[in-house]
Amino acid sequence: MIKVWIRDLLMGVRFAVTGGRPGWTRTLLTGTGVGLGVAVLLLAASVPSAIHAGDVRDAARQYQYTEDARPTDTSVVVGHVFTEYRGKVVGGMLLQPDGDPEKTVTPPGINRVPGKGEIYVSPKLKRMLDGGDGELLAERFGNAKVIGTIGPDGLSGPADVRFYLGTDTLTAEEDGTRTELFGFATADNDPLPPSLLVLVIVMVVVLLLPIAVFIATAVRFGSEGRDRRLAALRLVGADSAMTHRMAAGEAVTGATFGLLFGGLFFTAGRLLVERFEVFGYSVYSADVVPTGWLAALILLLVPASAVMVTLLAMRKVAISPLGVAREGTDRGRRLWWRLVVLIVGAVSLGFFGPSMRGGDQVNEWGIAGGVLLTLVGVTLLLPWAVERVVGRMRGGPLSWQLATRRLQLNSGLAARAVSGVTVAVAGAVALQMLYSSVELRDRQETGQDPSRATMAASHYDIDAPEALDWIERIREVKGVTEANGFLVADLVNERTKPDDDGWRHAHRVKIADCDTLRLLVRTDGCRDGDVFFVPDPEEEEGPSPVRPGDRFDLRADQNAEAKQPTPLWWTVPKDMRAASAIANPMGELSRGLYVTPGAIDVKEIRHTWLEAMLTTDPANRDTVEHVRNLAPVTDRGFQTYELSMTTNSDEFNGIRNALMIGAVVILLLIGASMIVSTIEQLRERKRQLSVLVAFGTKRSTLGMSVLWQTAIPVVLGLVIATGGGIGLGVLLLRMVDESATDWLAFVPLVGAGLLMIALVTLASLPSLWRMMRPDGLRTE
Repeated sequence: MIKVWIRDLLMGVRFAVTGGRPGWTRTLLTGTGVGLGVAVLLLAASVPSAIHAGDVRDAARQYQYTEDARPTDTSVVVGHVFTEYRGKVVGGMLLQPDGDPEKTVTPPGINRVPGKGEIYVSPKLKRMLDGGDGELLAERFGNAKVIGTIGPDGLSGPADVRFYLGTDTLTAEEDGTRTELFGFATADNDPLPPSLLVLVIVMVVVLLLPIAVFIATAVRFGSEGRDRRLAALRLVGADSAMTHRMAAGEAVTGATFGLLFGGLFFTAGRLLVERFEVFGYSVYSADVVPTGWLAALILLLVPASAVMVTLLAMRKVAISPLGVAREGTDRGRRLWWRLVVLIVGAVSLGFFGPSMRGGDQVNEWGIAGGVLLTLVGVTLLLPWAVERVVGRMRGGPLSWQLATRRLQLNSGLAARAVSGVTVAVAGAVALQMLYSSVELRDRQETGQDPSRATMAASHYDIDAPEALDWIERIREVKGVTEANGFLVADLVNERTKPDDDGWRHAHRVKIADCDTLRLLVRTDGCRDGDVFFVPDPEEEEGPSPVRPGDRFDLRADQNAEAKQPTPLWWTVPKDMRAASAIANPMGELSRGLYVTPGAIDVKEIRHTWLEAMLTTDPANRDTVEHVRNLAPVTDRGFQTYELSMTTNSDEFNGIRNALMIGAVVILLLIGASMIVSTIEQLRERKRQLSVLVAFGTKRSTLGMSVLWQTAIPVVLGLVIATGGGIGLGVLLLRMVDESATDWLAFVPLVGAGLLMIALVTLASLPSLWRMMRPDGLRTE
């Protein structure tokens, strides 16, 4: 019995790899289709290892430190710095050795600590500096000499923008940290909120299910020719069981070629992966390694699914010595069991959803299974809908009749070809609805008002004359249309007594001209020399309210136990007036003293810092960069902020980027799958196309027929996907206790589907012209 099975399976293998050019073409098409899906599955299986490798390298460049560490020959003082350049965060470290630079410990990726004015840069940062606009970014690094590039072990990925800059101005006591060791274990990540976890689960199912659908479709390439060949075998004595085993052998062969091709596609893509940066993410080739058990699962499931899909398909086909007959063509496809799958999926989501409302428990497998069944149910409706719709089509132009007649003869083949589009669009519509609502929940109001100022800048711990100079420098930057700056100081009231720890509470004093004060406080009028006080009724601890005649020491330190300089007193004038605070463009509502320059000698204040609010010209995209260039990257006291009304969490931003990357990959796969499927259908019709051309049918007519043949199933699939996606989206929103905020999520997705019709048709035209040659009439 086993020998018979092996014989029949090997016979199927021979049919797959022999039979001349048509046999090889059929097998290669199947292998290519399966291989594309396998390559994407292997890529998905590599995501955990790529993320882990990046986390390990990120942890390796973190430093350990102990309080009151003493300098040694190997210790180094470290200071974190960062800047932004055209939307990219440029992060790095300032390094200052305590002893011999050759013995000093170094962060990963470099072999020695750079000296003063020397810098190591990542390859990506070096390309940015060497590019056409690199001079704008280079200003921030002054005259630093690039002495090398950071190795891969010191970067999260090839697109990481990072540097190590040598300096001699750091002190461990004030603005740096002393360490003798880099690298430590990462802390456990906080669990995702339930709404974000559901979003991740749905995203994984939506992105991976089209791949499975495409592989199931690809293993059935050439099924019509296979059925005719098996009918011939029945004529020479083979029974039904033998033909099924032979078909299984052919399917395993195609799947095996698919695994080989998938490995080749994956390897080729792995070698090229470092060249690409998608939404800020990049990985090294060495990081793209499939997780062992996932890779083994792919190797086992792909051939098994090929055999299963083939045998299930043959249940509907009666292969006899007289030919091939498809069972059930008169009564048509049944609808009830397709609806059962859809309903079971929807009920599953309704069952597992309430368990997480108001809590933190999420049944990941239950939700994933419910989404999977719902999407499969939506996709199963497509063959039934295509059969019902095209069965009623009559008349029309010749190209339309050719297309509809072909669909009427075998609507299942057309439905399979676009099933990947249906499941992808349905999932994407639901995912977009969920994404929009979760984004709204995750979004945090910053309180900032970009209509009043587009940018803010600050500089800490500078003296008053320098701060005033900074305001003028900011106003002179090209593209800055308005700049309002003010000084801030913490001054100690003579009446304030030290607390138990020896510290004296200070009053926040802001010094600005009247034009700037109008952005901060509401008054009944202002002129230079005025002083205003805004009390804080909610403050229970701290300094007592300011009264006219109170004296403030412009030079005192809040630490009463520290050595104090000679006092320089400033007296609050008797005409001080009360005012009320208003939120500034940064969204801050500050209380305390507001003083115009004419009322205080700002040059005598010991400790001040600068705050400025800027309005920039939107037509000049580099205005922000010119403002950032006012200080070198080593000046950690200077900071800039672009104002925005809302912001999202880092976890949500990471999920959003992963979604975008996955969507791009799946869109490319679907496009490639439709092209391969269309070419396979044209190959099956080679003889008919040649006959039609021989009888005088125009090539343009046949080209239009291919367009209609692609468009009709896709349009039906988009209609079903839209309805199913909206329904699934509503179920998911109920699960996270949210309401729909984006009912038009399907519009761009439908547009992408229609665009795909045109692209697939254009890509298949060269094969169509080639198959309409007269040699297609040749037979044996």
